[in-house]
Amino acid sequence: MQAAVKKKRPFDDFRRHKTYYFMLIPMVVFFLLFCYLPMPGLYYAFVDYDFMQGLRSPFCGFRNFEFLFSGGMDSIIWKLTKNTILYNLAFILIGNLAQITVAVLLKEIHRKYFVKVSQTLMFMPYFVSMVTIGVIVYNIFSYKYGIANNIITALGFEKFDFYQNPQVWPAIIVAVQVWKGLGYGSVVYMAAILGIDESIYEAAYVDGASNWKRIRYITLPLLKPTAIMLIMLALGGIIKGSFELFYQIVGNNGLLLDKTDIIDTYVYRSLAVDFNMGRGAAAGLYQSVFGFVLVMVVNRIVNKVSPENALF
Repeated sequence: MQAAVKKKRPFDDFRRHKTYYFMLIPMVVFFLLFCYLPMPGLYYAFVDYDFMQGLRSPFCGFRNFEFLFSGGMDSIIWKLTKNTILYNLAFILIGNLAQITVAVLLKEIHRKYFVKVSQTLMFMPYFVSMVTIGVIVYNIFSYKYGIANNIITALGFEKFDFYQNPQVWPAIIVAVQVWKGLGYGSVVYMAAILGIDESIYEAAYVDGASNWKRIRYITLPLLKPTAIMLIMLALGGIIKGSFELFYQIVGNNGLLLDKTDIIDTYVYRSLAVDFNMGRGAAAGLYQSVFGFVLVMVVNRIVNKVSPENALF
């Protein structure tokens, strides 16, 4: 006779893995406090908010959304969505390319001391606050005393007012973001490279493969799963901008908003500057729904192309 299948009791799994369950507590508390408890505030997107009445403010239906979407291709939400997605695409593509390049180059350097010093120096900007980054950027591009204008005038050219020319700021913002995340991202890819079996490289070396061929046919293909996973996770937040980056570098400079305004900065201005809770909540709700749909679509595409790299 076959042995009777032992029936699982409700808390058997918890008793066996209680340490892991306790480690989940901070994450659960975080999501409860900052993601689930504020959800009733979505109701503000459908009211003409009045600070004296609060949740009893008069219901206005989709009027806040009509304001955001009115104008078609010239609407506020179109400009915000376009800026947010284009900036994040640049952050993801240029950032990952730079991180992979640096990780591969560091792997090919055999002087450990140089590699450690380089990694430390590249990692340092990741820990610098955006407030400090904003001060650094201002001191570089300030019209009167900025380093950039000092160099321009030293070369015999007239000063250039960066803070009145919005077309230069996309490149500046992308460069700052890539520079700040370069060290952290390259360490992640470096860890993936170090996990590759060294005997594969040795076999390729014996067969006469050059450094470039070993990178092209071994390192880069084996980095593909890591790159796809990191890009997938980044695409999940593609509609969520880096508020602290844009706010600390650009602030509320109205001359630059056409090229630098994203959904997060618009929500902040709606709440803290214009005091329009309804429009801010409507923009935030749109951002969440759009991001959810985008994650599902991207994951479905990856499931079709490369199922083993899909999130679910």
